[in-house]
Amino acid sequence: MKKDQFVYVTYIRTTPEKLWKALIEPEFTRKFWVNTTQESEWKPGASWKIKAPGDMITDSGEVLEIEPPRRLVLKWRNEFRPELKAEGYSRLTYELEREGKSVKLAVIHEMEKEGTKFIQAVSTGWPHILASLKSLLETGESLEETREWPREACK
Repeated sequence: MKKDQFVYVTYIRTTPEKLWKALIEPEFTRKFWVNTTQESEWKPGASWKIKAPGDMITDSGEVLEIEPPRRLVLKWRNEFRPELKAEGYSRLTYELEREGKSVKLAVIHEMEKEGTKFIQAVSTGWPHILASLKSLLETGESLEETREWPREACK
């Protein structure tokens, strides 16, 4: 079966432990991921969701695999855009690997079908979010345009 896939690899001057915290802890995600938080017990089988300001659930799913601070796999579905929600669940994989004084972060987001609007949407969103994450960890400041939830996203 063919699938749609988005892959992004970046190198961040940090430790695997700091990057792991930044990917899952609310005090970090608010700073670089448009003021959202993630909620989960962070164990296999646990539910997972992203909440925007005002407690709107933007995405939800389940923790499929977790190996801190090396690998996290999530079952993921968009919840606020009907055309994306209708496509069903995707799979997100974070892989972290120390490389000298940096950490190689690979983000793989995929669906088991071709031509999905969801993968097209995340392909434009992830690069900006990950650049902001890199900036936050390396300089202490995220990119300004990724700090607040975009009002037009709810239209």
